[in-house]
Amino acid sequence: MTIKEIKDRGLLLFECISGSRAYGLATLKSDTDLKGVFYLPRSEYYGLNYIPQVSNESNDEVYYELGRFVDLLIKSNPNILEMLASPADCILYKHPLMERLNIKMFLSKSCKETFSGYAITQVRKAKGLKKKIVNPMPQKRAAVLDFCYMLEGYTSVSLKSWLAQRNYSQERCGLVNIPHVKGLFALFYDAEGKFNYKGIAVNETANEVSLSSVPKEEQEMGYLSFNAESYSMYCKEFREYWDWVDKRNEDRYMDNKQHGKDYDAKNMMHTIRLLQVTEELFKTGELRVNRPNREDLLAIRSGKFEYTALLAQAEALIQKIDVAYEQTTLPETLDHQKLENILIEIRNELY
Repeated sequence: MTIKEIKDRGLLLFECISGSRAYGLATLKSDTDLKGVFYLPRSEYYGLNYIPQVSNESNDEVYYELGRFVDLLIKSNPNILEMLASPADCILYKHPLMERLNIKMFLSKSCKETFSGYAITQVRKAKGLKKKIVNPMPQKRAAVLDFCYMLEGYTSVSLKSWLAQRNYSQERCGLVNIPHVKGLFALFYDAEGKFNYKGIAVNETANEVSLSSVPKEEQEMGYLSFNAESYSMYCKEFREYWDWVDKRNEDRYMDNKQHGKDYDAKNMMHTIRLLQVTEELFKTGELRVNRPNREDLLAIRSGKFEYTALLAQAEALIQKIDVAYEQTTLPETLDHQKLENILIEIRNELY
């Protein structure tokens, strides 16, 4: 099912503009994100073709089936609650039956975990991006040999240095496992190439060292340590970095580079926004999507603050949320049965 099909078949229940435009934080480069709610015809709902949500290729248009929508509301999902609390000028369509779902029904103290938890996740995400921006990785991946070291007395030297000092070729080396010792190998060298050793690594893309069959009378040249754990971690970071480069939003990335603070400013803006929304929610009992402090938040987006200052601001807001949470008049939990009954009533009328 596509979004067009939802509309053509008259299955749409709700549609709104979301994201930065709903928050009042749109800039000239901002996209228009759309979210919506639809219902499935009776046969598809009761049959084997239940579809919980539909989105376009860029995922900036997401529509939720009615049951999925209510389920996420009950779970205090921040994005879904903000949908239901959309400003009037952002609502593009609303079926009369959707009036039965009032935002007040879904606000409780459980919002603390989801709203604050999501904001903390955004902080971690910003930290992860900062690491990627500050520590770019070379296009050529390091090899197994870069994680191998030769033991020399009480210390170790890199394998490549050890080989270069002796004018040895890694292809003529043979490794033998040391029993009961993880990652340690006896290294033999075949200068004449008569034993057909397999070398230390078969090629540059090998993920482990190679073992060879070595005659018993041969004398080891030393002992090699391969740090497999570090190599595995490096490969994971290398893959994640270049996946990020491949998928990153170049306009947003260049914005981050131009403001020179080396963090994802847009993520940090939304982190602070969400924490402010959470504090306000517990103080007033209302979820206000459109933000009154547009200029302050856009200043964060433009990189006018140091990263450490924003982290301090986030931590201060979390402390304020803790205080407001203890004093709020919002209920501890939601009346799940009442909300489920409303969902059933809406479905019964639709069918």
